[in-house]
Amino acid sequence: MNNDRMLKEFFKLVKMTCSSGKEREAADYVTEQLKMLGFSVVEDHQAGEKFGGNTGNVVANLSGTVVGAPTVMLSAHLDSVEPCSGIDPVLEDGIIRSKGETVLGSDDKAGVTAILEGLRMIQEEKLPHGAIQVVFTVGEESGLNGSHYMDRSLLTADYGYALDSGGSVGEICVLAPGQDQINVVIHGKKAHAGMAPEEGINAIVVAGKALAEMKQGRLDFETTANIGIIAGGSATNIVPDEVELKCEARSRNLDKLAAQVAHMKETFENVATAEGAAANVTVTRAYEPFSLAESTLVVQNAVKAAKSLVLESKIVGTGGGSDANYFNAYGVPCAVLGVGMSKVHTTEEFIKESDLYLSAQYVLALLQTAASSV
Repeated sequence: MNNDRMLKEFFKLVKMTCSSGKEREAADYVTEQLKMLGFSVVEDHQAGEKFGGNTGNVVANLSGTVVGAPTVMLSAHLDSVEPCSGIDPVLEDGIIRSKGETVLGSDDKAGVTAILEGLRMIQEEKLPHGAIQVVFTVGEESGLNGSHYMDRSLLTADYGYALDSGGSVGEICVLAPGQDQINVVIHGKKAHAGMAPEEGINAIVVAGKALAEMKQGRLDFETTANIGIIAGGSATNIVPDEVELKCEARSRNLDKLAAQVAHMKETFENVATAEGAAANVTVTRAYEPFSLAESTLVVQNAVKAAKSLVLESKIVGTGGGSDANYFNAYGVPCAVLGVGMSKVHTTEEFIKESDLYLSAQYVLALLQTAASSV
């Protein structure tokens, strides 16, 4: 493996414009690299058009040299959370971080870099391999938009791996929650706050009373709920007649998810009615949960690949969603793999230089394990 090449590529990728919907530079770059490696590459225009981005997912395929080997998908996303403009990565004492004003972007350029370097090793060493599919998605950070709106007919893999977790290299996530978005509009009654407040119904106060009765936060080991955004009111001298709240609930158990969403909906509605107001509650399924048995080929081969590198393989669950939620829903069993990134979505984000290189070795091991499983 060429560590120097990999480090330079990682630095180059994180410096590119990469906010959700603006991944064109990164998409063009990975397309060029994949073509140089012999892949046929298409752009999934459907995804970009449906959520308004300037590029679609990049989907690439390479024929295998081992007859009968499973087709393996390798996936990572091209976007980063804000602030990601002008990222200036630095390497100090084996740790890569930004200078502190931005995120680093290892989420998920570490996954992208690991995939590209692992593929180069396969080609440069002329190693036997099955068919390989690469899916670099867009808009992941803005709500899994790339995988949500993906042209499903492009997915041909038998199973896959999304390199998009902060766990150590060798960590294999096989459980993830589904999520419901709960949008609420509470309608009260407007009045002058100084002259006739008793004539109004304060929508913000109604919302507060509902929130005081609501179960939220960590509900159990696999279920959470959060009140994320609240907006309303126009002036301090006006009793606000409308307030909007954006909430979510997640669980790896759909029955628990349904129960929590029902609780939140009923609480908003019941409190509003009791206060003489009204609550309009809309629930939208963001994505489905997934669960992979340890006996499945995708998990077994991930464990074998980790052992071949003398890595500790950990089978874990997560409370977060990823593109793997959609890939699994589309019929492609997909586990999420740790690449060692830490404190993601903050300006303190970092990754160990050694984990960056180890992730590429793991990609190579995954492909070799698949080729030897015939």
